[in-house]
Amino acid sequence: MIDNLPYRQVGAEDVRPGGLMCVADHASNYVPEGIELGIDPKLMNQHIALDIGVEGIADRLSRGHNMPAHIACVSRLVCDFHRREDEAAVVPTESDGKLIPGNIGANVEARLANYHRPYHEALGKMVARVKPRMLVALHSFTPSLETSAEERPWEVSLLYNQDDRAARHAIRLFGEQGLTVGDNQPYSGKQLNATMDRHAEANGIPYCTVEIRQDQIMTEAGQSRWAMMLADVMGRVALEV
Repeated sequence: MIDNLPYRQVGAEDVRPGGLMCVADHASNYVPEGIELGIDPKLMNQHIALDIGVEGIADRLSRGHNMPAHIACVSRLVCDFHRREDEAAVVPTESDGKLIPGNIGANVEARLANYHRPYHEALGKMVARVKPRMLVALHSFTPSLETSAEERPWEVSLLYNQDDRAARHAIRLFGEQGLTVGDNQPYSGKQLNATMDRHAEANGIPYCTVEIRQDQIMTEAGQSRWAMMLADVMGRVALEV
């Protein structure tokens, strides 16, 4: 965390209104001092703690492709910014079959006050300041879950709730790149779209929630490749919405 803030913002200075902006709710595996999750430290480098590869892509988009970014600096196991305040999973006690004992009986109100609310208040202010033409929410998903035998063949997926304007264009354009593209897979934006519901749909801003399979972006080379592809595809999508 920088200055004890649960987020950092990159490339937001002197940005012209009407461009693209990206958001990375699950970019970090950091656990602030004083919070004990009670899990094997090895799990903090796995998908239950963060969206692997996303931070590197967000930094590359902001620094190299003129796409300012709002990036989480706290693990989703401490407080999940991609959940509403009233959802039990905003401070998860379990993830992919792993118990998070330190969160059982945790002071949820304190987590919301210290992390969730400052994160979203700052994001809302950044959106108002940047006035983006389109928001790009960055996530990644694991090729397989320990608690499911479901196959996850998609290399990239687009999630959306009510507003699918941008997602439809992105699905087509990624398909033209020869990728296997998921439509509201492996999760549905109809059920899990809290950040974009709040900051995009509620404000009438088009958006793409992009889920990239983690094995595509575990290396710096993969992150650079996807940053370039996202900058190209998202730029073309923004011209259509």
